Amino acid sequence: MVRPAVKRAAVAHLQARMGLSERRACHIVGADRKMIRYRSIRPPETELRQRLRDLANERRRFGYRRLFILLRREGEPSGINRIYRLYREEGLAVRKRRARRKAIDLPPAKSLIMM
Repeated sequence: MVRPAVKRAAVAHLQARMGLSERRACHIVGADRKMIRYRSIRPPETELRQRLRDLANERRRFGYRRLFILLRREGEPSGINRIYRLYREEGLAVRKRRARRKAIDLPPAKSLIMM
């Protein structure tokens, strides 16, 4: 399934490069014209994104659920689904722990055995 933003870009490309009308470009892409013309009225979540990024860098082993709890304690009213969406859009992920180096089992030294 293709996101609306990708379809908008495809319609804009067809209109600019090939000189097609909006109607024909929408038909080719398979997008509704209302979807192409729609502009979101949701305010940008720049502050929340920045705070989420800061917390994720500060607490590298915390996933979106634990970051959600920290944000909730700070008074952020956003729900967990919004936090999860922003977490994915920002490309955040829990940092994996490095594997411990295994000790090498060396045989005893020959000089000790000869004694």
